[in-house]
Amino acid sequence: MLKSSVNRAFTTSMEVGVKVFAENYLTGAVVHVASAYLVFVAVDEHGRAKKVPQLMPETPDELRRYVDALRRREHRERESTRRKMKRKTQPRCPRLKEKR
Repeated sequence: MLKSSVNRAFTTSMEVGVKVFAENYLTGAVVHVASAYLVFVAVDEHGRAKKVPQLMPETPDELRRYVDALRRREHRERESTRRKMKRKTQPRCPRLKEKR
């Protein structure tokens, strides 16, 4: 069983939280087995990014997910920048030629 919610809509993308549950069909017991955050980008018919409608949280739980989505996005952006900078400063290793 999957449960999902749109946590936040940004300008052209949105974060969706997904929880996966497994159910024992003999006992009816339900267990949470996995979670994921998925980011989708809206595109128009030409494949260009398209604005998405904004989302307004209404409950305390929705507000928590809304705030947390921005925190995760900022972390992804910082990590992406850090990795790009690391690649620019690391010397490239030439490929080793195999001996025959």
